[in-house]
Amino acid sequence: MNFLKNITSSQLFKITSLNSISVLIKMVIGLITSKALAIFVGPTGMALVGNLRNFLTSVESVATLGFQNGIVKYVAENEDDNLEFKKIFSTLFFSLFAVTILISSVLFLFANYWSQVVFGSNFSYSYVFKVLAIVLPFYTSSIYLVAIINGLGRFKTVIYINIIGNIIGLFVTLFFIWKWFVFGALLSIIITPSLLFFVTFYYISKEISIKKAINLNLFDFKIIKNLSHYFLMALVSGIFGPIVFLAIRNQVIDTIGLKEAGFWEAMTRISTYYLLFVNTLLTVYYYPRLVQAKTNKDTKSVFWSFYKNVLPLFAVGLFIIYLLRGVMIKILFTQDFEPVSNLFLWQLVGDFLKAASCILGFQFFAKKMTKAFIVTEILSLLILYFSSIYFINIFKTEGVVIAHAFTYGMYLLVLGIYFRKSLFN
Repeated sequence: MNFLKNITSSQLFKITSLNSISVLIKMVIGLITSKALAIFVGPTGMALVGNLRNFLTSVESVATLGFQNGIVKYVAENEDDNLEFKKIFSTLFFSLFAVTILISSVLFLFANYWSQVVFGSNFSYSYVFKVLAIVLPFYTSSIYLVAIINGLGRFKTVIYINIIGNIIGLFVTLFFIWKWFVFGALLSIIITPSLLFFVTFYYISKEISIKKAINLNLFDFKIIKNLSHYFLMALVSGIFGPIVFLAIRNQVIDTIGLKEAGFWEAMTRISTYYLLFVNTLLTVYYYPRLVQAKTNKDTKSVFWSFYKNVLPLFAVGLFIIYLLRGVMIKILFTQDFEPVSNLFLWQLVGDFLKAASCILGFQFFAKKMTKAFIVTEILSLLILYFSSIYFINIFKTEGVVIAHAFTYGMYLLVLGIYFRKSLFN
C-alpha cells in the first residue's frame, strides 16, 4: 500500500495522469476532426492539409526564431532573479514582434507565390496565406507565452492551456470544414492556434504582470546572442525538416498519386495523436529536468526515468493500436482510407524508435549542444529523404513508413553512442 501511495503521490504520476487526460481529449477531438476531413475533403484534401501543416511548421520556426526551448531553459534558470527575468521577457517580446511583423508582410504581399509553392499550380489558395499573415502575431505570441509558463515550471497550467485550446479548435475546425470544405480545413489549421493566444494570455497574467515585465530599456543583445544557438537548431529541424517532408509528399504525389499522399497524411495524423502523450511529457516534465541536471549522474537518472516509466507503457499502447488498426480506420475515416492499414506496422515501429531517441535529443537543447545537434539532425534528414525515395520506388506508399522506421533506428543508434556516458556510466 505504501508503495502504491508513493507512486500516486509522485509529481511524475500527477503530471502523467493529467497529461493522459489532455492527450485523451486531444485524441477524441482528433477522431472527430479526422472523420470530418475524411467525409468532406477526402484523401486529396488530406494531402493538401499535410502540405500546409509542413509549411506552417517552417513559418513557426522562423517567426519564433526557434527560441521555444531556449526560453524554457533561461526562464527556468532565472525564475528567482526578477531583473534578469524581465530582461528575458522584454528582449524576446520586442525581437519576436519585429520578426513576426516582417514575416507577416512577406506572406501577405507574396500570397500567390506561397500558394503555388505549397499547393502547386493546380490549386489556388492565396487567401489562406493572407489570413495567416494577419493571425501570425497572435500565433507566435501564444507559443512564446506558453514557453514562459513552461519555464516557470507550471506544468499543469501548460496542460490546461492545451486542453482548452483543443476544445476551442474542435468547434472552429468543424464549422470551417462544414462551411468551406478544403478551404475551411486549411483556414482552421492557421486560425485555431492563434486563438490559443487569448487562453495563454489569461493564464500568464495570473503569474506575472506583463505591463511591468515589458520595458524597451531592458532589451539585452546578450540574451539574443545566447539564444542564437537555438535559432540554428530550429533552422535545421523546424525549416529543413518540413521542407524534406514536403519534398517526400510531392514525390509520392508525382510517382504514385495525390490520393496515396492523402493515405500517408492520414497515417501521420493518427501517429500525431498517440505521440502527444510522449511529446507533452518530454516538453513539460523531462526537458526542464534535463536543463536542471548538473552531472552525468543526474542526466542518467532523467533518461532512465523515461525509459523505465514511460516507454514500456507507450510500447503496450502501440501494440494495442496495431491490433485495432482496422477499427480505428473505420472510426476515424471512411472506407476510402482502408489502404492506410498497410502503413501501420512500420509507422508504429518508427514511432517507438522515435520516442526512445527523443529523450536523448532533448539533451542537445538542454545543454545547448548546437554543433552536435545540427550534424545529427542533417544526417537524419538526409537518411529520411534518400531512404524514402529508394523505398517508395520499391514498396510504393509503404516505402515512406519503412524509411521512417529505418531513419529513427539509425538516429537512436547514433544518439545512444554519443550519449553513452550519460546512459551507462
